[in-house]
Amino acid sequence: MTVTRDTHLPAWQVSGLGTPTIPQKPVSNPPSAALAVTPPVATGADREVAEPGEPAGVPVVESRFSRYRSSLVVGERMGLMLVAGDLLACLLPAAFINAGTQSTVGTALVMVGLLAMGGLNRSRLSLSVLDDLPQIIRLWLVGAGFLIVVSELITGNLQLTLFLGVLPAIVLVRTVLYGLIRSWRARGWVTHPTIVVGAGSLGQMVVDALHRHPETGLRTFGFIDSRPLDAEELPIPLIGEPSELTDVLVKSKARAIVVAHGGMDDSDLVTLVRKCQRQQCEVFVLPRLPEITHVGSDMDNIGDMPLIRLRRSAYRSPSWRIKRLMDIAASAAAIVVLAPLLALVALAVRLETGRGVIFRQERIGRDGIAFELMKFRSLKPVDDAESQTNWNISHDSRVGPVGRFLRKTSIDELPQLFNILRGDMSLVGPRPLIEHEDAQVEGRFRRRLDLTPGLTGLWQVHGRSEIPFEQMVNLDYLYVSSWSLFNDFKILLKTVPAVFGRRGAY
Repeated sequence: MTVTRDTHLPAWQVSGLGTPTIPQKPVSNPPSAALAVTPPVATGADREVAEPGEPAGVPVVESRFSRYRSSLVVGERMGLMLVAGDLLACLLPAAFINAGTQSTVGTALVMVGLLAMGGLNRSRLSLSVLDDLPQIIRLWLVGAGFLIVVSELITGNLQLTLFLGVLPAIVLVRTVLYGLIRSWRARGWVTHPTIVVGAGSLGQMVVDALHRHPETGLRTFGFIDSRPLDAEELPIPLIGEPSELTDVLVKSKARAIVVAHGGMDDSDLVTLVRKCQRQQCEVFVLPRLPEITHVGSDMDNIGDMPLIRLRRSAYRSPSWRIKRLMDIAASAAAIVVLAPLLALVALAVRLETGRGVIFRQERIGRDGIAFELMKFRSLKPVDDAESQTNWNISHDSRVGPVGRFLRKTSIDELPQLFNILRGDMSLVGPRPLIEHEDAQVEGRFRRRLDLTPGLTGLWQVHGRSEIPFEQMVNLDYLYVSSWSLFNDFKILLKTVPAVFGRRGAY
């Protein structure tokens, strides 16, 4: 049955209607076709047939993806281009009024830094200076206020004309740069290969919207879904089922995924999205109830279709690299400073427990990869089996005075500084579980494996051994879900009284 869509309604408000009209010819591609021979392009002038100059006999997907990769080199430098534009916008008024070097450099550093930290250089599908204007004005006021105070305190030379000239210059330069970026995207010079998850009416509307708005830079080349009955009538090929998503992402090098739900259960959809986030791609989700979804400034959109851009996994963010550098610097410095204490403790443990002052136990780290955790030995285990399975020895009579003191003061955990230095652990993170404990963690709580386990964490500052296992898992999930460098800093500060207070120590 053919249903005519009301063209006065936004495309995303007519879910459940017939397939949207897309100015493309249907692609006949059986669902079982391998990705290697699947045409990657499905919109606009990009067709599934080989173009002049493309070698015969070579799968079109490989040729087209090489073109995508070359355009991504430009796309990944958009943020740098905006930073350079902001710097130029600060220098132009300074040159026009012959501002001093000190004022020019200070203004440029403050304004460029504020605009970057304010999120105005982040990747976005829709670029509009009018949309960004409120944020630009807020950041300019903050920067101007800061510079005025600094100028009065340090130089006493207030160049108000320079502050006033920076705002229109930033707006003008960004207007030009946004126009260039939209043009490059529309011309196909900056494109990102995109997979649509869900081949139903909503998924086909996404394809339609992206075709009508090439300035987003997203170029759809295939659906991921269970095999629909009308696979041969889809506007772009069906390139795999949900269970095949990881293989498809690796082979295709897709840089964006739009989740249009399809016929998957919520639990399967969550698993699918988590797989996406572990790849080098951006994940967009079409709201379940778009008709009543508030379109905020933190959301993306394709024309009149709102999309939620999921937060990148922590280890794909610049902050994660900073976290790792901090771990290396802090652990290396602590090992050097505490070397005499480590030697003294090792001697005391040797005298009390005999040979083998370091206790080694297999723990589960990030991505479920096992590593060998090191601690000072508190007692001598009966055998290796006990060493790998006995986690709580708080009431074990074999623990001597030295071992009990080490555990009460957490000094026994100092060898984990070497685990941190080599990357097995971090200063702050989820608790490193032994294998049989890790096997008890199911469902969404498996997300704890997304981050590197820590020497301390929320479980440490909330009571350590006093809290039940279920609460510890919940705290780890909360930590991973809300991770930030600032949260790590807070946990480190809270760890100090927790350790000296000996709460939960044994």
